[in-house]
Amino acid sequence: MHFGDRLAGAIQKYGPLCVGLDPHPNSIPAIFGQGLVGVEAFFSAVLQRLGGHCGIIKPQIAFFERYGPEGLAVLARLCAQARDAGLIVLMDAKRGDIGSTASAYASAYLGPDAWVHCDAITVNPYMGMDTLEPFLGMADERDKGVIVLVRTSNPGAADFEELIVEDKPLYQHIADALAPFARERRGLSSGWSSLMVVVGATAPVEARHLRLALPHSPFLVPGYGAQGASAADAVTAAMDGQGVVVNSSRGILFAPGAFEADNAAEWECIFDAALTKARDDLNVAMKMR
Repeated sequence: MHFGDRLAGAIQKYGPLCVGLDPHPNSIPAIFGQGLVGVEAFFSAVLQRLGGHCGIIKPQIAFFERYGPEGLAVLARLCAQARDAGLIVLMDAKRGDIGSTASAYASAYLGPDAWVHCDAITVNPYMGMDTLEPFLGMADERDKGVIVLVRTSNPGAADFEELIVEDKPLYQHIADALAPFARERRGLSSGWSSLMVVVGATAPVEARHLRLALPHSPFLVPGYGAQGASAADAVTAAMDGQGVVVNSSRGILFAPGAFEADNAAEWECIFDAALTKARDDLNVAMKMR
């Protein structure tokens, strides 16, 4: 099935919440064990708790890379578990290079022999549109998605993304360049593109402007919760209950009291409460759009 259609189906069924998999080792409850064994046990338990509540996850590859090959093997197993559970996997890797190097990255993550399962990958556009073409081509062949950084949620985004070039910010030029590629990749049943863009919840005004430029692109929205943006900010670019995927990591994974949990049942209650609150807050905000 077309990636945009699958994504729209997950949002319709569960809402826009996406749970980030960011293994901060000092925040994982001791009941799961130490080191990489604890990381895998913790996130395996997280994936089991998502059923019926959330349809999308976003692993951050850097937190697994820090453990070397063993960490990447854990990531691959977790992504396989997510696939078997029917979750959409958005790999946060922010790749970006030219020519054969970009093609190698595209094959590694989106190709038929990819070393890890994912349904889409984040990419950096700042070396030019030719860096995106291998990813888009592979995604088209494999019914996958490509997620392009446009207006990110970090404070330093203003250093470059908001630079005024020919009377408009640089991020707007990127959106304008992506627009025809997004339009060409709309799903037949949903109308949503397989070309997503990253637009931070900390920039709701910019998000509304970017929605005009990219009416068919789903927005991957970081910055909700721990980074300070509200649920209303996070879904400001939604259209008819669709078009935004809102990531939450720390607020759900490491909710107050979770680290100190004495047993699995206590941890499950804390985790489920945080997950339910984030899901319900975002769903309510979507209905008010």
